[in-house]
Amino acid sequence: MKQNLYVGLVHHPVYNKFNEVVTTSITNLDVHDISRSCLTFGVKKFFIINPLETQEIFLKRILKFWKSEIATSYNPDRVIALSLIEYAKDIESVIKKINQQEEDCLMITTTATDFKDQLGFEDLSKINKPVLLLFGTGNGLTKEVHELADYILKPIKGIGNYNHLSARSAVAIVLDRLYSEK
Repeated sequence: MKQNLYVGLVHHPVYNKFNEVVTTSITNLDVHDISRSCLTFGVKKFFIINPLETQEIFLKRILKFWKSEIATSYNPDRVIALSLIEYAKDIESVIKKINQQEEDCLMITTTATDFKDQLGFEDLSKINKPVLLLFGTGNGLTKEVHELADYILKPIKGIGNYNHLSARSAVAIVLDRLYSEK
């Protein structure tokens, strides 16, 4: 896969455990851990997508510290990882931003659910276009988001029937599979 991969963590629209469309909160753990995975695997930008102004303020407060001199001396590697983060109110604005910088990007969604004609990890690793890879929080991206996607990635399979990874774990596993599977 070329080095034109973008990751988006979607907080809206996603489902809750009652299959209702909700907006989830940004978590400090996701901010730190996913940005570190993104840096490790050469992701160009990590978009945190949440329409709520309070959540934007929360994210900016976290990032403000990591732009300070104290943070630079305390943990310079973390400063670099968090510099990949960009806030967005919605998926459409992310696609527009990427398309302003590069040729048309493909939007690929992730899910823990099996759908017809899903893209395999090996197929995704062969794509030679900009890719926005979307991960959902809560209980996953809505049906409407998947319908907008160019492709839906096959789910990560474990050894049993349980399949509900944290977003930060799913991002790390997917990125590893994209760059390590031949």
